Amino acid sequence: MPQITIEYMIMIPMLILQIFLFPLTAGWIMTTWVDSRQTLALQETGSHLSSSIQQLYSALTHDSISTGTVRSRLAVSPFIEGYAYRGNASLRASGLNSSQFLDITLRFEGSQIGATTSVTLGSDVQWDPDSAFMSNSTNANLVAEKMANGTILMYFEGDE
Repeated sequence: MPQITIEYMIMIPMLILQIFLFPLTAGWIMTTWVDSRQTLALQETGSHLSSSIQQLYSALTHDSISTGTVRSRLAVSPFIEGYAYRGNASLRASGLNSSQFLDITLRFEGSQIGATTSVTLGSDVQWDPDSAFMSNSTNANLVAEKMANGTILMYFEGDE
């Protein structure tokens, strides 16, 4: 009889611990999984934006286009899993004189989840650092202006 009592004394606290430990662990794992999934969705959207920027830049660098302005409607989802997101970009020089990198940072509104992607552009591009991309804007565009001297000014346009 005393052995059964000792077994219960050992097992009951372990069972009570498992009642609290398993739900907490499952919640932590699910939170990590959701954050990873949302980060991946932002990275995919950032890749799409960088591809759109690079395509527009490549089109305007062609010699047949002397000057002009192009507005490109960005075909990205206004919400990812119910969250609107904001994008900012900044231009940084590479070690080479012939290219620059545009770093695009996307972040969910009201969350710390974000992702950054980069696109390689030529030395003749300028980026308006005050422009911002808002995903749920009714007028979210990418604008590129080719000047007479061959410089291309690019920026996000839209309601904020």
